[in-house]
Amino acid sequence: MTCTINARARKRSRTMRLAILFPVALLAAVYSFTPARLGAANNPPSHRQTASSATALKIPPLAIKDVKLDNGLRVLIAADHTAPVYGIAVTYNVGSRSELPGHTGFAHLFEHMMFEGSQNVGKGEHDILVEKNGGEDNASTNEDSTFYFEVLPKNQLDLGLFLEADRMRALNVNQANLDNQRNAVQEERRLRIDNQPYGHAELDVDNLGYDNFAYKHSTIGSMDDLNHAALGDFQDFFRTYYAPNDAVLSIVGDVDPDATLELVKHYFGFIPSHVEPPRGDLSEPDHYGERTATIYDPLARLPLIFVAYHVAPGATAPNFSAHLLGDILGEGRSSRLYQYLVEDKQLATEIDVQVDSRIGTGQMYIEAIPREGVKPEELQNALDKEIENLVANGVTQAELDKAKAQELQAFVRIRQSDLRTAIYMGRDAVYFNDPQLINTAIGKYDALTLSDVNQAAKQIFQRDQRTVITTLPAPPSKQPAPGAAPDASH
Repeated sequence: MTCTINARARKRSRTMRLAILFPVALLAAVYSFTPARLGAANNPPSHRQTASSATALKIPPLAIKDVKLDNGLRVLIAADHTAPVYGIAVTYNVGSRSELPGHTGFAHLFEHMMFEGSQNVGKGEHDILVEKNGGEDNASTNEDSTFYFEVLPKNQLDLGLFLEADRMRALNVNQANLDNQRNAVQEERRLRIDNQPYGHAELDVDNLGYDNFAYKHSTIGSMDDLNHAALGDFQDFFRTYYAPNDAVLSIVGDVDPDATLELVKHYFGFIPSHVEPPRGDLSEPDHYGERTATIYDPLARLPLIFVAYHVAPGATAPNFSAHLLGDILGEGRSSRLYQYLVEDKQLATEIDVQVDSRIGTGQMYIEAIPREGVKPEELQNALDKEIENLVANGVTQAELDKAKAQELQAFVRIRQSDLRTAIYMGRDAVYFNDPQLINTAIGKYDALTLSDVNQAAKQIFQRDQRTVITTLPAPPSKQPAPGAAPDASH
């Protein structure tokens, strides 16, 4: 079993970006119910909420029972009798944005700790009980939330509720479990970052691209912070954020909503609420000038261009426009950047574009790997030229229609799964206080016009607001000592 980090969906498995939206490992777990819990960041994986066109098929709306218990737990229940299963997700309103300087990595560590046993569930027993009863379970951490989920047969509804309630109420936060999982996180960092090509570029892009500490530091956190924190620090973190009034429980599947709500009250209703946790400022001040860095990476065989532009918070019209622009630029082989950089100019071998949907200011990430023999600056110049062309001349109606269809396809894939639907309902409730986005986001995409999307392009693609990190294969003189991080020159 492995846990996952981030929210940004990775189209390549070579790296994990540890500060956002949905990772490939999580998508694999959610789409096919295959376990994937190895770590924590992101985001999370990026949320392609929904898209449609006026003539597209009509997806039946989901009837959501939305109730808040006396202890503050928000409960979302939706019936889907397609198959005799259900998906359950508990989304906590805590992520790396909740951490303070000197105390980073706590949210991710607790993703691991939550599988170490609670008052009535032994160490490792959570996974065993789920698997022995025909289910799958997993978890993910990103900047804005940490969530835990199971998919189980309908006759095991009590089991899923019992397991989640017991660890919310009485997790075993002791020194032995802390030491064990601290070591697991360190090993994960070595596996996911230190021993992966481009791993440090994935961390540095947010560190350089944000001034606000909430989003500046990585979800996996500092190993020094984790090593120097005392047991009491972690116990305080759990008491602060792992409470019913800081969580959303979402259930979708072959269930009766009224009867399920009574079971939820039975298992969760007696868990006491805690003092409302502090919420930090997530606004990002304006930047004055492009930010650049060069990393010499001994594991890289080819350079990597990594560009990030700020985008508006999620669930807003500008953010929906940003997702459509991301599709137009980099979704599939017919996208602008693939056609221009890979097919026409033959400067790149790979293009990847991802867009955040964060509570606060997010980013659009563009990655490009040059063909062997192509200078990074040549690829960078061509990339900039195509983006300038998009801003100057706008996107076409055909491109916009295609992007909406791509978002619609992604949404249909979410709705095909009870578990994916439960996860997105919980996420949208925590992030945006709007679980109905599962029903309404199609219309929000559909309402966007060419003028809206082209105006968003002008707002997003500003050089003085962007970050550019270039990773170069390290020459012999730049090879770091064993265990040392790659050199970064700013």
